[in-house]
Amino acid sequence: MWMIEALIGLASGIAVGTGFVAFLTVLGIVPRLMQLSHSEEKLRHYEMAVILGVFFGIYLSFGDFPIEVTIVGLIIWGLLHGIFIGMLAAALTEVLNVFPLLFKRIGVDGFLFTLLMALVLGKIAGSLFQWIIFVR
Repeated sequence: MWMIEALIGLASGIAVGTGFVAFLTVLGIVPRLMQLSHSEEKLRHYEMAVILGVFFGIYLSFGDFPIEVTIVGLIIWGLLHGIFIGMLAAALTEVLNVFPLLFKRIGVDGFLFTLLMALVLGKIAGSLFQWIIFVR
């Protein structure tokens, strides 16, 4: 029985890892960050930061040892989260340029604002549903 569970865990890890790499690749966060900061020669540093971040996230998710953090540590942690979310939002903004072209191609460009608001409100409703029903 434990072999099946191990196989399912391995397959799940490979699927999530592949999705994460595809996500970073499609959005082009690392190349865009290198381009904006003019630091193309530091590619290895970016790669190591992503890899170490993934391993640290795995440790935080599955580790048994709590990490004690001071207020200054929490401020730095929040700053790093803010930087990540800001870069993710910037990358998604560039990807969202696809929507106007797609809507024009399928002939619903008059409803662009309505369709984008439906996406935004659907995301908000889904997030609220998850937090109110499942997290509470």
